[in-house]
Amino acid sequence: MVSLSLFVLAAVAASAFAQSSAPANQPTPQEYAQRNQQLEQAALQVADLVDKGQQGQVWDGASGMTKQLVARDAFVKGVSADRKTVGTLITRTPANLSFSESDGKKLPAGLFANVAFATRFANEKQPVRELISFHLDGDNVWRVTGYTLR
Repeated sequence: MVSLSLFVLAAVAASAFAQSSAPANQPTPQEYAQRNQQLEQAALQVADLVDKGQQGQVWDGASGMTKQLVARDAFVKGVSADRKTVGTLITRTPANLSFSESDGKKLPAGLFANVAFATRFANEKQPVRELISFHLDGDNVWRVTGYTLR
């Protein structure tokens, strides 16, 4: 089983919650669904860039906190090496979207979204859990902060 704990890298436009009849600052169910769909699509775009060997392009759009933790060259080399280990992509199936809030002790403070895929790679007998994590930055933009294979 492959384990990769590198911080990743691309900006995702935040969902702009439209004005509605919901209480102030309270998104509607449709707005939540739209945000979730956008996060899932963004995760697929990040995974696609990694599939194509464009890790540097992904890192170029990284959040500030991610760039402080992982240099571009280290990210590119690490992801490339781990992806080479699992082989080429066979299938990627959405598995789960979850949210968590960090108090800043183990991870940077704030709201995180985790998009998990059950991904089949040529060199693995079983599907690998591919996890792409996002953080809602202070400017209300979701940006990728993690990519893991397990």
